[in-house]
Parts: sequence; C-alpha cells; structure tokens
Amino acid sequence: MTYDYEVTLISQSYGEDEIGNQIPIEVETDILCGKKSVVRTEFYKAAAEGLRPEIALVIHPYEYSGQKKVRFEDAEYKVIRAYEVNMEEMELTCEKVIGNG
Repeated sequence: MTYDYEVTLISQSYGEDEIGNQIPIEVETDILCGKKSVVRTEFYKAAAEGLRPEIALVIHPYEYSGQKKVRFEDAEYKVIRAYEVNMEEMELTCEKVIGNG
C-alpha cells in the first residue's frame, strides 16, 4: 500500500474559556494514508444497519488513537469501523458527515 494521500485525524479535548467554563476543542493531526474502496459485502451489511460507508483509509496503527472524525479531501467523515489488518496497516471505514458545509 502506498501512502499517497493526506488525512486529518480529529480528536476532541477540553479547555477553558475566559471565565473558567469547560469548552470542547478539536485537536487535528495530519498524517499520510492510502485510499481503498469499500468492498461490496461490507457496504451492503453496513447499509442494513443504517450506515453508509463511502471510503476506507489505510493508515499506520501507531498513528491512530481512537479518533471518531477525520477530514479527507475537504470533506468530514465519521469513522464507523477501525480494523487492524496487521502490525503495519489499519483500515478506517468512514461515512461522510452530512450537513457540515
């Protein structure tokens, strides 16, 4: 697998505003990835559960720490499945977030 694309992993942290209230802060990490199509059987099984997988991104497992949101090619996606293929590759199956634009 070649890592020809860039993906932004988005995690959520908390900080404080000027009066001390906790506020959510998005922390973004840019990494390289590979891009795959979602296989047909996985697509139809997910659709039966109400999910709409669109892409599968291949990253290194050591770069992933449970993020549930990514930005890829100017669109935001929700990670619906993270699968460690082996020690060198992890697949993130993602569906597009609708209404953020």
